[in-house]
Amino acid sequence: MVKMLMRAGLAALVASCALPALAQQPSPERKSPPRDEFFWLGELNKASTVINSEQGLLDKALAPKIAKGIARVIEAGNQPGARRPSTVITFEPLMIKEAGVEVTLIHAGRSSQDMHATYRAAIMRDRLLALADQLARTTRTMVELAAAHRDTVVPNYTNGVAAQPNSYGHYLLGLAAGFDRDAQRIRETYARVDLSPMGTTVLNGTSWPLDRARMADYLGFAGLVDNAYDASQIAAADLPVETGAIVTSIALHTGGFIQDVMTQYAQPRPWILLRDEGGMTGGGTTYVSSAMPQKRNPGLLNGTREEASEALALATGPVFKAHNIPPGMPDAKSAKANSAMIDAGTRTLQRLDRILKALAIDPQRALDELNSDWTASQELADVLMRKYHLPFRAGHHFASEVVDYAKANGIRPTDFPYPQAQAIYRKAAAEAQLSPAELPMSEAEFRATLDPVAIVRNRATSGGPQPAEMDRMLAQARQRLDRQDGWIKEKRQRIADGLARLDGDFAKLVNAP
Repeated sequence: MVKMLMRAGLAALVASCALPALAQQPSPERKSPPRDEFFWLGELNKASTVINSEQGLLDKALAPKIAKGIARVIEAGNQPGARRPSTVITFEPLMIKEAGVEVTLIHAGRSSQDMHATYRAAIMRDRLLALADQLARTTRTMVELAAAHRDTVVPNYTNGVAAQPNSYGHYLLGLAAGFDRDAQRIRETYARVDLSPMGTTVLNGTSWPLDRARMADYLGFAGLVDNAYDASQIAAADLPVETGAIVTSIALHTGGFIQDVMTQYAQPRPWILLRDEGGMTGGGTTYVSSAMPQKRNPGLLNGTREEASEALALATGPVFKAHNIPPGMPDAKSAKANSAMIDAGTRTLQRLDRILKALAIDPQRALDELNSDWTASQELADVLMRKYHLPFRAGHHFASEVVDYAKANGIRPTDFPYPQAQAIYRKAAAEAQLSPAELPMSEAEFRATLDPVAIVRNRATSGGPQPAEMDRMLAQARQRLDRQDGWIKEKRQRIADGLARLDGDFAKLVNAP
């Protein structure tokens, strides 16, 4: 009676998963199927059939029949609008329907635990490569914009206040350095994701002598997760957390840049804007206000910031899901949720790329802002110490007094009267008993010291904005991006080669008489 009920239950389950009719010929225009859970379950079943039949774990006489059934399931799932089951227990009845219950012989030593852990790793691997690719594209746009603005001098800010003049190209290379660290993090994380859990079964392996290495090779993995318990219980939960940290960093770098640009948008005469490619609908970079004709709202900036915030929100999910649960719980392991998190990071970078390509920078307006404030005043203290051996704090005090006098009297740096500078220095020197007692700078030197362009050009620091260092850093940034492109190509090729070998070997079984 029990056996009859089991057979009846199995028949009902298989019937509920009936396949749609197969197309006689696949349309040549049809796109490649997505590399989702269904895709990878198909690859896992293909690989198990090939490997187990060659190792004697599956009767070779049965292998062609099983392979043909699996092929029909995959072809049916690839039809437009077809169901694509995403779990072992919903995929298996389809195989039974097509190849009979004997198809479950390929389940030797397998579990949904290691199969799901494997497709999660494979999906995350693909998404990380897509993220790395977009990060490289966006960073290259940033580096080339830096090259174009190698000699554009603009204000930089600390604590929300204009602080020093800098090359805009140097500023952008600083941001690109942050993105390069994100690229490093992706490569480091990828090396840990690119390990196959397949063949570890549930907790401690299996008595079946499975060829884990060949399975990993077919699926394009670089190696194996070493510990069977780690494979589906520990790594499956902590790798999404690690990936979330990368997405977080990318979102924070993006948001910081957007806020810098938004600071200028609040000014009546900004030196940086988005080129106006908008309209009433906001489909471009900017859009007009529905009530105020003069406004051009920065829709692309706002939308990118929102996308970055969405990425941050999704990136915190794996932490909370994995928090305070015993190993083995599925909470943090969802391939769809973790893919959505990484995809949000990719979309953020795509939008940032659009921003960088739409920026309009007015060098003269930026210089005017620098010359309307006293962002060059630190150079007074530096020159007095470097050239005339005045203690820095004494020079800082003198420069601070000059700034206070200028702001109280509405005087720009370019217009500050040299005799007044001499008087301020004389008073400060007397109070502090400094030598020399008179301002040692000539009027020409005093004014040159307050020139923002000269300050940037004359920097001597390794990694500074001076032309020679900018050229060096630009060349190195391009080299790093070239290496990143090569790394992405290599990893994608490894996966493609493994899957191609699997397709070839599986096709031999499908086509066997």
